[in-house]
Amino acid sequence: MKVSVIGTGYVGLVAAAGFADHGNDVVCADIDEGKIERLRKGEIPIFEPGLDVLVERNIKAGRLNFTTDNAEAARHGEVIILAVGTPSASDGSADLSYLFQAAADIGKHLDHYTVIVNKSTVPVGTAERVARIIGEHTSQEFVVASNPEFLKEGTAVDDFMSPDRVIIGTDDDKARDLLRHLYKPFTRTNERMVYMNARSAEVTKYACNAYLATRVSFINDMANLCDLVGADVGSVRQGMGSDPRIGNKFLFPGVGYGGSCFPKDTRALINTAREHGLSMSLVAAAERINDAQKLLMVRKLRAMTEDVAGKTFCLWGLAFKPNTDDVREAPALRIARTLLNDGAKVRLHDPEAGPNFLETLGKTDGVELVADQYEAAHGAHGLLLVTEWRQYRSPDFNRLKEGLVEPVIVDGRNQWDRGQLESMGFRYSGIGR
Repeated sequence: MKVSVIGTGYVGLVAAAGFADHGNDVVCADIDEGKIERLRKGEIPIFEPGLDVLVERNIKAGRLNFTTDNAEAARHGEVIILAVGTPSASDGSADLSYLFQAAADIGKHLDHYTVIVNKSTVPVGTAERVARIIGEHTSQEFVVASNPEFLKEGTAVDDFMSPDRVIIGTDDDKARDLLRHLYKPFTRTNERMVYMNARSAEVTKYACNAYLATRVSFINDMANLCDLVGADVGSVRQGMGSDPRIGNKFLFPGVGYGGSCFPKDTRALINTAREHGLSMSLVAAAERINDAQKLLMVRKLRAMTEDVAGKTFCLWGLAFKPNTDDVREAPALRIARTLLNDGAKVRLHDPEAGPNFLETLGKTDGVELVADQYEAAHGAHGLLLVTEWRQYRSPDFNRLKEGLVEPVIVDGRNQWDRGQLESMGFRYSGIGR
């Protein structure tokens, strides 16, 4: 099948490479000429495990091509996938300007029946708005369907190749059959396609992310209570998770969620509800809890250190989660900025996200990115574990203690054994422990 993908971010690039790997003829478009030139050479602009191999294999096979020309993409695809960014606007709503511009570009160049598939995360009713925009520019027959993506950064390739479910949002039988055919190779061993109308598909995406964000904020709030009453949130989590009605996923306490989805999607959902006279108070509370949680490590550090001003602190882990270089709304940004504003210096380490972090942080005074994790901690007055990369799971604590000026550890992911570290002379603080 001929497939076009508009957008080369996480969703667009993974989808393009994944469809090509199943034998489809894929054209992937983006207006960023520099990014397209790099992709044509097989250079991946984002860090996502396995994606480089997938892209390179399909470029060499001739099944995956890149262009800056949306007109070429419009003429190529039987199915055109919209996977452009929908960032938060100043009022918390989703900024759909990139999506609407892509729709207009496509409409001007359609020359055959096409199914337009919206993979971007968008408010309810957006498929209808996209259809109106395209219809203003073409007399060709087309259908706009909603097909939200549920990729997790760090495991996006596996998630796409073996999806938990494929949601197809359209009432049009012809479009549904075409998309069923496109996705059938991904669901051969287990029928996981779910059919609904476009509005329901759009709401489903937001509902999933808002629910998961709420679980994260709930267990973080419980961890904060455990700190106050002398309970262990690890035991609480185990007791909760053993109930099959609850389960143990997304019940790990920490420093709050970040990334490209949860923060903007919860805000967009709250904004959509507000427009219809609904407060969506549970989701709003989850967002407030998360915002406060990002400063929890700083509050703990202040309680353990007489004065942070003039001291140096080390942050291990800068990406919002492991196995990605994405720092969008990463808790480490808030932590670093707060420490700098308090007059401290920060030394940073992350296996992949360092350059992106420095660019986003926008400050250079008092900031040092160090290539080696132990060198980053050497001379620091305390270590903060912010992101749980695998290489931080079992560090050499003797070497770490020798390098730290003060044996202070704030474990923002509850990765380490408190008893072991305290027996070695560390002053340790975790989350809800």
